[in-house]
Amino acid sequence: MLPADAVVRSGLVAGGTLDRETARALARELRRSSALSDAARALRHRDVSRRRLDERLARRGARPEARADALATLERAGLVDDARVAATKARSLAERGYGDAAIRFALEGEQLAAELVEAALAALEPERERVKTLLRDPADVKALRRLAARGFASETLEDVAGFANGS
Repeated sequence: MLPADAVVRSGLVAGGTLDRETARALARELRRSSALSDAARALRHRDVSRRRLDERLARRGARPEARADALATLERAGLVDDARVAATKARSLAERGYGDAAIRFALEGEQLAAELVEAALAALEPERERVKTLLRDPADVKALRRLAARGFASETLEDVAGFANGS
């Protein structure tokens, strides 16, 4: 069964002839509808950046014009929003105990624009304050190493550990 939206947009009518031009329009609309469905399915469980969604559609064989149209439709509907993806992911990682370097790395891995990455990081509680919350004992070397491994700046860790020790 053909998607109704593709049939209507292609100009196909019941009882009409399927000429070459109408068949091409129908094929184009079917590709567009398929790309939109694939993209919407990818967004069911989590936000995905525009670029990641475009790559997913490309891997599934969607043509560039169908991908662009699907992404534009989803952006107009507010379902694709890279700023929201950056802010949500940054906040989630910060809440899970990651430092700015690890968060930046994850956001860049999502292929988000540099200005969105910086805005998402700027919106977080300062790294120093997050370290103070996570570090119960500033003299705990293991805890400091763990935080360093989670992307906290060594300067921040040294500063907080030194500040707590009266240095």
